[in-house]
Amino acid sequence: MNVVIAAGGTGGHLYPAVAVAREFLRRDPSTHILFVGTTRGIERKVLAHEGFSLQCIDANPLMGKSPFEIVKSVMTLPRSLWQSLGILKQQGADLVFGVGGYTSPAMLVAAFLRRIPGVILEPNAYPGMANKAVAPFVQRIFLAFESTVKFFDRGKISVVGTPVRQAFLESVDPDAGRPGARATRHLLIFGGSQGAKAINSAVIDALPMLADMKDRLLITHQTGEADHARVVAAYAEAGIFAQVVPFLFDMPTVLRSVDLVVARAGAMTIAELTACGKAAILIPLPKAIYNHQLRNAEVMAQAGAALLLPQADLTGAALAQAVTELLREPQRLQAMSRHSWNMRRSDAAETIVRECYDVIRRRHETSGSARAL
Repeated sequence: MNVVIAAGGTGGHLYPAVAVAREFLRRDPSTHILFVGTTRGIERKVLAHEGFSLQCIDANPLMGKSPFEIVKSVMTLPRSLWQSLGILKQQGADLVFGVGGYTSPAMLVAAFLRRIPGVILEPNAYPGMANKAVAPFVQRIFLAFESTVKFFDRGKISVVGTPVRQAFLESVDPDAGRPGARATRHLLIFGGSQGAKAINSAVIDALPMLADMKDRLLITHQTGEADHARVVAAYAEAGIFAQVVPFLFDMPTVLRSVDLVVARAGAMTIAELTACGKAAILIPLPKAIYNHQLRNAEVMAQAGAALLLPQADLTGAALAQAVTELLREPQRLQAMSRHSWNMRRSDAAETIVRECYDVIRRRHETSGSARAL
């Protein structure tokens, strides 16, 4: 079977697709997977590391752009559609899987025109424009949150959660190792696949206020490429040892080991936190399209699994206070971890792939019946 996956730009779009690709291969190792993305996002770096093939098309984002950039993006649509049609013909695709973002629409419309089954995954609590636009052209819509059902045709919907890589699902129930049993706490800070300058700056301002915990605190900080040197220098000046990296390829191993996470609130982040049962301080990206990160964070906060710290209130002092209070209250931290664990969906990728096979089977049966007539 040949599966084409349209995903890229950010980790939030790419990593759920990688989890689904892995499940396709687990079910049938002979499956051929091709990712389609652009040269703009992180897909070249990540997919090379993950061992998947990538072809790029000309596609640009529309939302949040200037009028000139929007016109430029619209003008690339015919070319991206033509490229997508060529890729599907060349691959002999049996299914196209999209995860939103600006790569998906051209591929899914091309699939519709070539009568190839298409499915989409909406990992956010509020759907993006791309998935809403292509929903009429696909056979199945997979959702992470029940609250998103109202935006789509109920006859196509499956609420499955967000697929995460298998390595995240190897986590141990948080009740098996209570944080109070350890003297050292492990704090993970990351701002998504590209880093977050606002979070990095708040951490730098917070370091003097965390200094009295430095002998009992292990910090792992993913900064993004652009801010790496600045953050490394700040830790050195504060005399606090930390593992500071531009990008964490082995996020599952790190996340399984931590006690508390400071992060943005992208859909993939939420899924990975709950897969590992981790407490978090969530700082939603205020400029996220449709404010979907705030909605994601609210779901976690309402469940008791996270503290919501809006970026408008983000200061070094506020961040230091939140981190210190949680790390010094093991019972509260454990309760948050338990609530996070209870939100865990461990079968999302398996369910998606099983239903994708059903979509393909139904299309073949329909095509066979049409030929017989």
